[in-house]
Amino acid sequence: MDAVVSKDPLVDQFADSLWLSDGLARNTIESYRRDISQLDAWLITSKHGCLSEVNAADLQAFLAHRIEQLKSSARSTARLTSAMKRFYQFLVRERLITNDPTTQLQSPKLTRSLPKSLSEADVESLLNAPDLRTDLGLRDRAMLELLYATGLRVTELVTLKIAQVSLDMHVVRAIGKGNKERLVPMGEVAAEWIKRYLDEARESILSGQKSADLFITQRGGAMTRQMFWHTIKTQAFRAGIHAAISPHTLRHAFATHLINHGADLRVVQLLLGHADITTTEIYTHVARERLKALHAEHHPRG
Repeated sequence: MDAVVSKDPLVDQFADSLWLSDGLARNTIESYRRDISQLDAWLITSKHGCLSEVNAADLQAFLAHRIEQLKSSARSTARLTSAMKRFYQFLVRERLITNDPTTQLQSPKLTRSLPKSLSEADVESLLNAPDLRTDLGLRDRAMLELLYATGLRVTELVTLKIAQVSLDMHVVRAIGKGNKERLVPMGEVAAEWIKRYLDEARESILSGQKSADLFITQRGGAMTRQMFWHTIKTQAFRAGIHAAISPHTLRHAFATHLINHGADLRVVQLLLGHADITTTEIYTHVARERLKALHAEHHPRG
């Protein structure tokens, strides 16, 4: 059922609207398309009608089917509910239907897990792990320093062009989700490591090849998400960090450490490129856990 493609033209219209009006990323749009196509397929096979004729009971029946027959998790159900709400809001907005059948549709309550982070000491160990006697070690150090200094998403990091980084102004022009641009300060330390990588290692790694990409592989091609994922795991092992770690872990550490040191939540939201402040608010919980631990350790009544 996951591979179904809807024949209802409303699904294509909806997807086009998500791209033209909201500027959503392709993967997000395809996720919405897939969810609504699955609803369309179920409506046809169960003889409940078509997408534009359903009522609230039909949608509840579809969700029940997903939970009972396909064992959908609470998270999957919540995502599907969100997709249906957005789809029918689009139909009402375009005056393709009169009443929104999702107005009383409730999403399941989700327990939000705290993002995994690293202590400042662990981050320092990770940053010091690359072998600076090698060109690739200098590259890895520059990438780790930049990631921790800016909180970039891994895709934003590996697709950086040289022209997107200003060593004089200490800023990075990041291209985020939906091709949205933002300027992110990177600090003097990260700028110094990038300069050293450019001056001492990049040309040697390229071996005469030309590239506009900032970070390149041993073969002279652009760095990939998968290769950097492997790189960060290798450097974590060298640093003696045994907890599960990914590029996103450093993004979490960037946000958490900023808030621990008193940064305003709105500032962190802008730096991370979060469209919604509620996405950023989770980091206040991480910081709060740290405060609780410090209180328990040092306060006589802790």
